[in-house]
Amino acid sequence: MATNKYHQILKRILEKGREQSNRKGNIKYLLNEQLTLTPADLLDIFEGHGIARKKLRSELKLFMSGERSVEKYREAGINWWDYCGSILVNSYPTYFEKLPPLIRRINTEKRNSKNYVLFLGATEVESNQAPCLSLVQFQIEDGSLVLTAYQRSSDANLGLPADIYHLYLMACHIDLPLKSITLFLGNVHIYENNIENTNRLLSGEDAVKFELNV
Repeated sequence: MATNKYHQILKRILEKGREQSNRKGNIKYLLNEQLTLTPADLLDIFEGHGIARKKLRSELKLFMSGERSVEKYREAGINWWDYCGSILVNSYPTYFEKLPPLIRRINTEKRNSKNYVLFLGATEVESNQAPCLSLVQFQIEDGSLVLTAYQRSSDANLGLPADIYHLYLMACHIDLPLKSITLFLGNVHIYENNIENTNRLLSGEDAVKFELNV
């Protein structure tokens, strides 16, 4: 089957990834991978991959409002945060609530010379889900938006497609045409219990499901 850029990185992990064990299980991983996606690449991925778009839109909206109650996410049909407990402590919502004013600033200024940055790094406080997406940078080049993100750790089956879609949604809030989204992946991996289904996905099977490792 024809493969998009997302499928290509899955294939590289399976073929060239090294093995490692962590507290969540065994993984095959690659270090310092780069993934650059144009609007055409994004369309190719979104059309060919079962991304829970409605839930991810609701999730980002809750993130941007600073919502930390897991119950609020569950009410929106989002149950993948249940393992964190009743409250997301110093987690994604803490950082993403900075996004709306940043977007307003970008849309007001639209400065080519300015690097607009959303930093989701550590605050040295206790967290039950430290951000895997660490930094998002918005730059304007020739009247188009260039979005760059760094991820310290990326679950290639579940986290990476969701993060790609979240980044696309962020770009949609900027009043400029999108030129590209580039992700720098410090550690991108496939968990051992998802390897078989990854192979099924790459062979062309539809509706393949993956297990959440927490």
